[in-house]
Amino acid sequence: MATKIENSSKRADRIIARITTWLAGLLFVALLVWAGVIGWRLFQYEETNDAQVEEYINPINSKVTGYIRKIKYKENQAVKAGDTLVVLDDRDYVLPVAEAEASLANTQAQLEVLGSNVQTSQRTSQASQAQIGAARARLEEQQKEYNRYRQLLADEAVTRQQFERVETALQVARSDYQALKGNYATSLSRVGEVRAQRPVLLAELKRRQVALQKAQLDLSYTIITAPYDGKMGRQTIQEGQLIQAGQPLAYIVNEDAGKWVTANFKETQLRNMHVGQPVKIKTDAYPDQVFNGRIESLSPATGARFSLLPPDNATGNFIKVTQRIPVRIQLTDKSERTVQLAAGMNALVTVEK
Repeated sequence: MATKIENSSKRADRIIARITTWLAGLLFVALLVWAGVIGWRLFQYEETNDAQVEEYINPINSKVTGYIRKIKYKENQAVKAGDTLVVLDDRDYVLPVAEAEASLANTQAQLEVLGSNVQTSQRTSQASQAQIGAARARLEEQQKEYNRYRQLLADEAVTRQQFERVETALQVARSDYQALKGNYATSLSRVGEVRAQRPVLLAELKRRQVALQKAQLDLSYTIITAPYDGKMGRQTIQEGQLIQAGQPLAYIVNEDAGKWVTANFKETQLRNMHVGQPVKIKTDAYPDQVFNGRIESLSPATGARFSLLPPDNATGNFIKVTQRIPVRIQLTDKSERTVQLAAGMNALVTVEK
């Protein structure tokens, strides 16, 4: 009986030893395969998990100061270019438009009055010119009369009193002629003076037109619209809130500009990378999907050099640290696949050597 128990115990030990040996062998083979795969991937690919999906996220700013009257969007809402997002109280901007319109109308009326004055001055000068012709004719006639009486006086056919009366009439006719010529010159000068006011009024008219356009532009800024197709971010404003010119009101993700991945590779990994190289991308959000891309550009400097306070190795505290170079990767898949990606998602980027 004891011999049977002893034999059974030895047989169980041999089975356990055999199973343990097989398990150890399988584990060893698995470790070899795993090491081989890892080694092959390290030899064949460059990888980094220091990568994120990127999109253009731009602020929407107010160009004028005012109170918010109506908010037309909701958080995470998709919008189209030109959709109204925020409406401001426009009462402070309607009055300047009316004032600018009135000033423009006043300047236009002044131009019309100026044109009428030019016509009146021209008619006055034409009348003066006609009177000059009549005065010249009277002067010539009076000159002939004077010459005749002077000859008669020499022949003692007329009295001195008659001759002096004719001489006085000649002087009066000459004075009238000179006065009319002076009036004509003055009327021409007045026409030139009135015409010289036209460029001044035209410049004023242009200034008034620009002022009206500026007032209308400020009025149009009270309606804030989406600059392009995109998706709105978090809403941080409320109706009735006072906002200042230049203040960010919301953030919009620009869907027209597309998406890309920024992968920060170590400087030791860039040896075989070049623009146009194909890339495989996996994201933590969708680990079962592989997205295709290609290298669009490599940064001209390390990420540390673009930081707010770049490191200075001349300070005496130098410690050699492997630097990373941002690599921009363009997604080449169709938009139906990439639309599910959002800015800021973590990604695993693999580049074949």
